[in-house]
Amino acid sequence: MRADEVGLFEGLPTKDKDPRRSLHLDEVPVPELGPGEALVAVMASAVNYNTVWTSIFEPVPTFTFLKKYGRTGPLGARHDLPYHVVGSDLAGVVLRTGAGVQAWGPGDEVVAHCLSVELEAPQGHDDTMLDPQQRIWGFETNFGGLAQLALVKTNQLMPKPAHLTWEEAACPGLVNSTAYRQLVSRNGAAMRLGDTVLIWGASGGLGSYATQFALASGATPICVVSSPAKAELCHRMGAELVIDRVAEGFRFWSDERTQDQREWRRLGSRIRELTGGRDVDIVFEHPGRETFGASVYAAKKGGTVVTCASTSGYMHEYDNRYLWMNLKRIVGSHFANYAEAWAANDLVSRGLIHPTLSRTYPLDQAGQAAFDVHGNRHQGKVGVLCLAPGEGLGVRDEAQRERHHQAITRFRNV
Repeated sequence: MRADEVGLFEGLPTKDKDPRRSLHLDEVPVPELGPGEALVAVMASAVNYNTVWTSIFEPVPTFTFLKKYGRTGPLGARHDLPYHVVGSDLAGVVLRTGAGVQAWGPGDEVVAHCLSVELEAPQGHDDTMLDPQQRIWGFETNFGGLAQLALVKTNQLMPKPAHLTWEEAACPGLVNSTAYRQLVSRNGAAMRLGDTVLIWGASGGLGSYATQFALASGATPICVVSSPAKAELCHRMGAELVIDRVAEGFRFWSDERTQDQREWRRLGSRIRELTGGRDVDIVFEHPGRETFGASVYAAKKGGTVVTCASTSGYMHEYDNRYLWMNLKRIVGSHFANYAEAWAANDLVSRGLIHPTLSRTYPLDQAGQAAFDVHGNRHQGKVGVLCLAPGEGLGVRDEAQRERHHQAITRFRNV
């Protein structure tokens, strides 16, 4: 991203802002390596919705974040540049490490989670997501994963799952960790055996991991999708209860200012029809404005709406009577701390959770990849090859791959 193009889409509606115009493939200097950091050769990366936000300069240009980081000191100042190397996922090989690093060294095959913290204040030492200097790497910092080389803190590194290819291993990081904290962790909804969970966008990058966590935990997911193909993907993952919101004609807003509460009630009735009369214990929220009123209504008495992101809009509206009079909770959840990210990655390494890679792009088509995610033209996650010369490379454990091959590849070319 280039700072001199911040006004590129001025006056255009969000849907018409085209990441292919704003994301560029350029050569830039390799950043200086600081203490506790690593320079990683990126074999593959992936596109997340934060890359879409960056590429369309919404809700604010990310150069605002880089300038703020630059004011923290000399190491932060390296990030305040007239360009932003974006991307919050990677799978690759450690090239060099900075002073004080003992756990990782050159040649280690790694994936990276996207939590960047300084941990110089006390607030972050119980939960690193509460650190006042908490940032999302490749979004609020520079030198992200959509590049040949990336700069990370070594407390972002985790072992690459040995049975996955580079592009498969690059995909779970951000969304898998986010879904783990949001659903499984005590910092999120603390999902339990037997819970019923409503999952919006259940075949997408985030929802596909939420669906897998629900199934693996003995919960019952109710998967909300927008097409028969996406419904089929949920069935492939093992989900039985699926709502195609487009086919069933759900429209929660009668106009831009007015929600249709009859549609909330229709959704509640549809859920009870599928579950044999049960309301949902947990609503896994991330669309935001479009669905939030319905989510608050649909949660059972004493239930939980756990929310991250807001891909359809940040200004949520809901009827508070359904919240306060029914003792429901809204829990905000943002990415994951190192322990949560490590646990989520370990589940992938053990073959209990699987990547949801559907398609891979070369690095020079990262703009097209972001464009496709922006327009919801994708399933699961889309990968980007960086230094890897082609797909299918990087597998070290062929036996485990063979055991899980069908699950690993179920999203491909759908």
